[in-house]
Amino acid sequence: MKSARRLLLLFSLACGPAFAADVPPVTPAEAAKLVAAGTAVLVDVREPAEWTETGVAAPAVLLAKSAFDAEQAGDWKPFLEKSRGKEIILYCRSGRRSGAVAAVLASQGYNVANAGGFKAWQAAGLPVRPAAPPAAKE
Repeated sequence: MKSARRLLLLFSLACGPAFAADVPPVTPAEAAKLVAAGTAVLVDVREPAEWTETGVAAPAVLLAKSAFDAEQAGDWKPFLEKSRGKEIILYCRSGRRSGAVAAVLASQGYNVANAGGFKAWQAAGLPVRPAAPPAAKE
């Protein structure tokens, strides 16, 4: 199953927009309304250094794409179990990484959408919060 997910992810990255076409786009304003209504969760799939550098959308759950790609899927597994009944709206810097993750999740039966890039969230004047810096490893 894990190798199948990795192959699907690699395929979605190679096919780019053609494969991601199955994942509907959503505007930041639409995403904010759905999250506020409690019918969706917003996920920032960028990496921790990016979160710290730019901040994040205020309602976002922070789950890096690198953790999604990892064998054990890190914090993604409990998040996905908890969020099964809601729409999962993803964003990243440009929409490419979020589209790749969304395509894999859609193939697994999750209700997903791609909100594109963080700059679009900011440009829409939607709330942003600082992200805590990644914990130093000792």
